[in-house]
Order: sequence, then structure tokens, then C-alpha cells
Amino acid sequence: MRLSATSLEQVPPGIARYSYHRAAQDIGIVHFGLGAFHRAHQAWYTDLCMDSGERGWAISGVSLRSPTVAEQLNPQDGLYTLTERSGGESTTRVIGAVREVLVATEERETIIARLGSPGVSVVSFTVTEKGYARRTGGSLDLAAAEASFYPLLTDGLRLRRERDLPGLTLLSCDNLPANGRELERLFGEWLTERAPDLAAWVAAECAFPSTMVDRIVPATTPSDIDALENLLGVRDEGAIFTERFSQWVIEDRFAGPRPRWERHGAQLVRDVAPYETAKLRMLNGAHSALAYCGLELGHEFVHQAIGDPMLRGLIERLMRQEAATSLAPAAGQDLEAYADALLARFADPALNHRLIQIAMDGSQKVPQRWLETLAYHQRYGEPCPALIEAIVAWLRHVRGDRRPVDDPMAAQLAALWATEGSSGIAAALFGPQGLFSHVWRADEASLARLTRRLG
Repeated sequence: MRLSATSLEQVPPGIARYSYHRAAQDIGIVHFGLGAFHRAHQAWYTDLCMDSGERGWAISGVSLRSPTVAEQLNPQDGLYTLTERSGGESTTRVIGAVREVLVATEERETIIARLGSPGVSVVSFTVTEKGYARRTGGSLDLAAAEASFYPLLTDGLRLRRERDLPGLTLLSCDNLPANGRELERLFGEWLTERAPDLAAWVAAECAFPSTMVDRIVPATTPSDIDALENLLGVRDEGAIFTERFSQWVIEDRFAGPRPRWERHGAQLVRDVAPYETAKLRMLNGAHSALAYCGLELGHEFVHQAIGDPMLRGLIERLMRQEAATSLAPAAGQDLEAYADALLARFADPALNHRLIQIAMDGSQKVPQRWLETLAYHQRYGEPCPALIEAIVAWLRHVRGDRRPVDDPMAAQLAALWATEGSSGIAAALFGPQGLFSHVWRADEASLARLTRRLG
């Protein structure tokens, strides 16, 4: 029996669950990219808001391509469980915030109608870095954008304007530097080319807050679902497993009403940048380094990689001496304590966070996670040996001769390896005319060290 509104009474009373009347909750949020992270993070915060008495914040989730999440959640009336793990303990809660999952390739008009609904005031995004359809240099790839959220969002906003409805808060929750400003810039480029009549209205009526999101959410495994079924008495195909820690820092810049997420642990701030930069360079940068270096050494999970004494030293240096020293913290932001907390989170064996999951889409992540730090220190003539080692491991990974490479630039990177070889690949990517030179143009010493390590 699947988890659903009708089978919920079969769930043992000791399992926490929402207390609000779901049918009385209007849809107030449309979310693009209803994957595991959103269900563990923004949907969880929103569920807590409605549980404390707020109304009208049910979520309409949009899957841009795959029907998998719709197949998981729609037969369950949108219900799923969130299990928090720490050490040997876990707690499970039934989440009721998601009302429906719509598949963009099948339900385009319904999605546009949701965006144009008077009750909706927030559109949020977890579409991963590649979902923004940026070219390597940062400009919008119009062809790729056609297959992402841009056309749907445009038609939905046009419908709002035609109905004389207010604009929306467009809330990026992806790991991009200044993600709100980046979404605003890219959507502006799209509108200039595809809907110039709408550009001025969007600029005047919509808001693009930046955010920093943090919660480690490993991929759910079949064994996780089987074990949970024994606990619940019903089967949850949409189950999410995560750590207890969660952080959400949001720029206080909204176009209209919103849930009071700050009552449940979110932070509303004037400037997200210090928190965002620390997270990207310290947490995400360390995660990516653990992924590529750990896979090379035969590790499968994050806790195994950070438990390797050689990798532990590399990651400590990357976080404390290279990443943390490249940014200006906010008042009261203790980066040494942050590094301590990250190391403890990485070492928790309860999560079973797979390195290969983190290794996906490296070409979209490396610039903000590593290259911006390298560029900062290069201006002061300061070496970054840990980051250089991480880049070496990434370059070996994308060569593609050890394991399949899940990356939108996999073919391009493999072709560069084939033509440039180990003696030229570093210059082809980071040299004066390199593919990533707009972020970090490596000096001769760095190029020489990379080439020597790849030889």
C-alpha cells in the first residue's frame, strides 16, 4: 500500500506529521525542479509554516523533463516523508506541503495557469546550475533556455500582466554566486530576445532575492525505501533522507506576500553574499574536492573520503587556508567554527552521501567552487596547492577513461583531452585563451604544476 491521504491513518501515531487541513490550503508557490533537495529544504520550511497556522502556501511542483517525481508523488496525493539522520538516530515526518507535481512536457497550459493564478506570489527554483542555460562565459544560451523554465515563466508572467495581477518573487535556491542577481540578469537577456514587450513590466513588478541554501541530501536508495516501509506500514516512493542540519539565508527583497520562513530557522538578511560565498567555497568546494580525489582513491561515500588521513589534510587546507581566507565574513560569521562543523557533518556515516552524486556536472560547479578562490589568491601571489590537487583529480575524471562522466560538457572536455593530451589540457582550460580563463587565468607556475601532476 502506498502512502496517501487515505492510507495516512495506517502510519503509526509515533511518526510526526502535518496538522493542517490540506484541502483548505490554496497554492501559493510554484516550484521549478521538484527534486530531493527542495523536498528536504524549502518544502520542509513551508510545511512548518502551514503547521503553525499560516494559510495559502501549498506548493505546485514542476518537473521540467522527467516524469519520475510526478510518478512518485502524485499517486501519494503529494505526501512524502522526510527522515533526518544523525549518528545512529533518525526521526521521520510526513510532509504535506506539496499539492501536485506537473510535468512541463505534458502539462504546459496547467503550469502557465498556475503561474497566472491570483493566489501565487512566489516562484522558486532548484534546477541545478545547468538549468540556467549559461554559456561558459556566462551569457544565456538561448537554445538551451528554450528547454528550461524560461518559456513557461514568460508565458505565466504575461498572463499575470494581462489579468492586471502583481508581479512575483522569483527565488533562486541553486548554488550560484549571487543567484538572485544571476537569475535576474539571465531572465533579462531572455526577455530582450524573446519577449521585449514584457521586460519593463518584469523589471518593475518582480523581485529576485538572492539566497544561500545548505542541507546535505543524499540520493535515496531502494534499501532506504524498503526499510522505511517496515517502519511506516505503507510504502513511500518519494521518501527523502537528510541530515538534521539545515540553513537558509534569504535576501529580504520580496515582491509580495511570502511564508514566514524565518519563524522556523531561516535568516532574512540585507546581504547574502558572505554566507553564500563561504558555503560555495568552503562546503561545496570541499565536497567537490572530496568527490574527485576520493573516487580516484577508491572511496564511495563522503564519510569514507574524509576519514582518509591524506584527504582529511587536503580538505582542511582547502577550507581553512585557501577558501576561508578568500572572503570577507559578515559580522559574527565564524569561519573557523564553520569549518569545524562542516568536517563533522562530512564525517557522519549515517548519511551515506555518494561521491559520484557530488561529481555530477563538474563543469558547471568548478568556476564558483574553486576558480574564484584561485583567482583571488593569484592576485596576491599566494599558492593554493589543495585546489590544484582537486583540479588535477577533476581533469582526470572528465577524461572519461575510468568511469562514465555525467556532465553537460562531457563530450567537449573529452574532445579537448583527445586533442591536447596531458601536456596541453590545463592550458586549453585555464591558459590565456582557455575555456575557463574568464574566471581564472592561470599563471605559468600554476599551469606548469597542473601539467606536471597530469604527466
